[in-house]
Amino acid sequence: MGKTTAANMLRAMDIPVHCADEAVHDLLGKNDAAIEAVAALCPESYDDINKCIDRKILRDSLGQDTKKWDALEAVLHPLVQQAQQKFIDLHRTKNAKVIVLDIPLLFETGAEKRLDQTICVTAAAAVQKQRVLNRPGMSEDYFDFLLSRQMPDEEKCKKSDFIVPSDKGEEHTRNDLKQIIAALEKQEQKNESRHIPPHHSR
Repeated sequence: MGKTTAANMLRAMDIPVHCADEAVHDLLGKNDAAIEAVAALCPESYDDINKCIDRKILRDSLGQDTKKWDALEAVLHPLVQQAQQKFIDLHRTKNAKVIVLDIPLLFETGAEKRLDQTICVTAAAAVQKQRVLNRPGMSEDYFDFLLSRQMPDEEKCKKSDFIVPSDKGEEHTRNDLKQIIAALEKQEQKNESRHIPPHHSR
């Protein structure tokens, strides 16, 4: 859908962005609890030399088994949520007015309940399909499986506070994001002003 490109644009605007996919990569490479739990679910995915999970072997092993994917997500999602909260806490100490969480399965996991606003990055179905099929090791069959585990894009757009089309050119996407951030920062300033004690002149 162009979510990663949009996230990188936000980073270029000096907006702190936490990426759930990157967090999963870190967990499978460094987090002992995650590695042990995933290795128990899928022993063949454990890389004994590097002491981590081989993500390609893991994906191939899970295939299109929905129950296995559900079990994996039950292990990883709470750990990703912990990483997100640490990220939020860190950037609150830096007085960030806007903090962005890049979450692939936002509504599917109910993660929107933890957020103040949601942005849906969207693209036409044909564009989405072509982008995904251009990824290494991707097939139409696996693409269809991924879609089956996601909420339809139309429904996600209806649930979102902001919608950003990513198939109208990067400049269009960037301008949309700038307008959204400006609106959010303005709203945050209003919220902060409500907590400032009134000044009484003498």
